[in-house]
Amino acid sequence: MKNLLIVVIIILGVLASGSLFVVKEGERAIVIQFGKVDRDAETGETKVFEPGLHFKIPLIDTVKHLDARIQTLDDAPDRFVTSEKKDLIVDSYVKWKIKDFARYYLSTGGNKLQAEALLKQKVNNGLRSEFGARTIAQIVSGERSALMNQAMEQAASSSDELGIGIVDVRVKQINLPTEVSNSIFQRMRAERAGVAREHRSEGQEQAEVIRADIDAKVTVMLADAERNARQVKGEGDALAAQIYADTYSRNPEFYSFLRSMDAYRRSFNSKQDVLVVEPDNDFFQYMNGKKIAEKEK
Repeated sequence: MKNLLIVVIIILGVLASGSLFVVKEGERAIVIQFGKVDRDAETGETKVFEPGLHFKIPLIDTVKHLDARIQTLDDAPDRFVTSEKKDLIVDSYVKWKIKDFARYYLSTGGNKLQAEALLKQKVNNGLRSEFGARTIAQIVSGERSALMNQAMEQAASSSDELGIGIVDVRVKQINLPTEVSNSIFQRMRAERAGVAREHRSEGQEQAEVIRADIDAKVTVMLADAERNARQVKGEGDALAAQIYADTYSRNPEFYSFLRSMDAYRRSFNSKQDVLVVEPDNDFFQYMNGKKIAEKEK
């Protein structure tokens, strides 16, 4: 009897623990009974259990915990076509959360990856429609906000069947495909190279003009300097000649003596010089006393 009581108590404990479940903060829970979502008998709405401790029927009710927080869908960039039939690589993200927990569970099985795959398809359909109605210039020039708002409205209306509410749709980056970008960059490089060549040719032309102007100025300055030098030299020679003439007119003999001394000094400046003249030559008149003797006579 005692053993039977213990068994009964254990069974009751197991059943009691199985009838309790906890919903964590940031989560919501729904109960599945016989494969169907448990709904309120009066309103017919799905019973959504808030965070806390709740009860269920053991062995009959199955609890499904669902994340009620805002989720971020940030997948790889996708290719879109504009109204000009130009390809664009668009990187975007979506903020979403569960709006109808019963519908979300029935449409996705509570699988977040499956839900995001379906949601991405619907959001991309909205973005593809909006990009297809605009040109690249319109997209880049300032219609991105309107594009995102309209894409969010389309995605929100189509995601209702998933039980998902769209919080925000944002386009992070818009790029051209690699092959198009490379051709554009090559064209830009060619244009810049052409501009650079034009600037270099203009610079060389200006350099030649400046160089020719400077050469002309230098030629004129050298000619003026040469003329001034010759003028100064001529004036100096004239002054020297005038001084020589004045000196000679005052004392011709003394002037002749000084000139002879200068000639002697220049002639015998080097010990290796050899001078061959007759002894009675007039060149030595002041050295052999001939001139002095004539003067005394």
